Amino acid sequence: MKMEVELDKAQKRLRDIELALNESSIVAITDNKGMIQFANDKFCEISKYSKEELVGSNQNIVNSGYHSRKFFQDMWRTIGNGKVWKGEIRNRAKDGTYYWVDTTIVPFLNENRKPYQYIAIRHDITKRIEYEEKIKLMAYYDSLTLLPNRNLLQKWITEHVIQCHNQLTVLFLDIDNFKSINDNFGHQIGDLVLKETARRLKLCLRRSDFISRQGGDEFIIILNGLYDKEDIIKVVVKIQEQVSLPFYVNDKIIITTTSIGISKERLKGTKDDICHLLETLIQQADTAMYHAKKLGGNTYEFITPNQNTQMKRYYLLEEEIKHGLTENQFYILYQPLIDLRSHRMVGAEALLRWNNPQVGPVSPSEFIPLLEEKGLIIPIGNWVLKTVCKQLKRWQENGVYLQRVSVNVSPIQFTADDFLNDIKQILNETQIEPQLLEFEITEGTLLNVEVSSKILTELKRLGIKVAIDDFGTGYSSLNYLKRLSIDTLKIDKSFIDDIDIDDEIIVNTIISMGKHLKLNVLAEGIENEKQLNYLLQQYCDEGQGYYWSMPVTADAIQRLYELGG
Repeated sequence: MKMEVELDKAQKRLRDIELALNESSIVAITDNKGMIQFANDKFCEISKYSKEELVGSNQNIVNSGYHSRKFFQDMWRTIGNGKVWKGEIRNRAKDGTYYWVDTTIVPFLNENRKPYQYIAIRHDITKRIEYEEKIKLMAYYDSLTLLPNRNLLQKWITEHVIQCHNQLTVLFLDIDNFKSINDNFGHQIGDLVLKETARRLKLCLRRSDFISRQGGDEFIIILNGLYDKEDIIKVVVKIQEQVSLPFYVNDKIIITTTSIGISKERLKGTKDDICHLLETLIQQADTAMYHAKKLGGNTYEFITPNQNTQMKRYYLLEEEIKHGLTENQFYILYQPLIDLRSHRMVGAEALLRWNNPQVGPVSPSEFIPLLEEKGLIIPIGNWVLKTVCKQLKRWQENGVYLQRVSVNVSPIQFTADDFLNDIKQILNETQIEPQLLEFEITEGTLLNVEVSSKILTELKRLGIKVAIDDFGTGYSSLNYLKRLSIDTLKIDKSFIDDIDIDDEIIVNTIISMGKHLKLNVLAEGIENEKQLNYLLQQYCDEGQGYYWSMPVTADAIQRLYELGG
């Protein structure tokens, strides 16, 4: 009877505040123990329970288990002290589905200022929470592997790095030869391999560690509190074993390996200092991974002082190269191409050089990959071609008539959509005869024969010659050469240096192949008479190297030509 009286009072109070509610409000009244005394229709609708099932049951009937024990302890402490509590709660309906409600719990107090009843007013915010979760997923998680992405890595660094027990280890992982998986099996299977790799990596880690996908086939792992080298190696070996287990994808067996770079440091300083240090550790681990790749992959490397120095230089060059072209830091030298029988200069190879004000001359082996990585190789390549064409025009005006000038073309530039249009525009602007140009491409550029064949055919139609640079070091085959429009084979310098029996066999084979295919054969890196005589005996057509001249300026080429080449 007493309960009915109290419930009647509560319902009267509810009617008094119903103007503040709307028809979407989910309302329940409980006693001070959480036993439900009243539930409105909206509560029944969202919870999938009938009023008979709700009334008389504990409020825990809709507990989803999502929130921590402390969450509810704080809530009960607030309302137990007679204060209003507000918050968002995830509940579970009778059918097992989950829903979110924005909740306000108001205590009713007796004459002793103690709560004897509570009214909970809720509003369904499930769609809003799901939308926010979707946005969060898109912003902070990789859509393929569902691992944290770069954004969440940065957020984690900012929010959690101070809790890293004063020591930190970073692993930078890259799947070896992953491109070949995409090329041979397709991107769909490549994606499945990445998803399974992510799952396996998580199996190797502790709850306190952090893993993120950087993009492509690269992953970053932060080993929280792990610093001893032997312990780190145990984790790394476990990762390598997991990754190298066969993948069974769509009736196909795929074997992968991984290269891992490792950096570690004890943490000190302010939070900002530690965040900056972690960024540095990631860069160092990336550098160490690159060195593991150079060792052949399927291994791991700890960052070394020497690698650290190289990394600092890399990042300096990365910044400086952005201004190289606009500030006229790039220039072109020319190395003569010599007819081995007559010793006459028949052409020249244009060689790009970079002299940076801060670091001085930079090797092409350093800056060419950097140009490609930073998306600058196409504008630089077009600048080189235009500069060479203008120089050819000046030489002709001064009576210098070379048979051709060779220009190196990056694989990225060669396969770019605008490559042919850019060439036609430059030829039109400079009014140079196309047959005076020869494009040097690497064997790797020819891997996609169908695409390469179309481009090479168009170049031949324009009148431009084509040479395969560093021939013998890549992937070309006789079948490729028969199908492609090639003019010259350039024998790589490595086969000419200190010619021994093995090198002689390779050089003889290349020259013989070129002769049978009616191609011009040129040997690079000739430095002495012994090399020259050997090549003459094998009927090699042309050569270049320090035996005649190092790369020189355009003016020096003119003087050499006037002196008889």
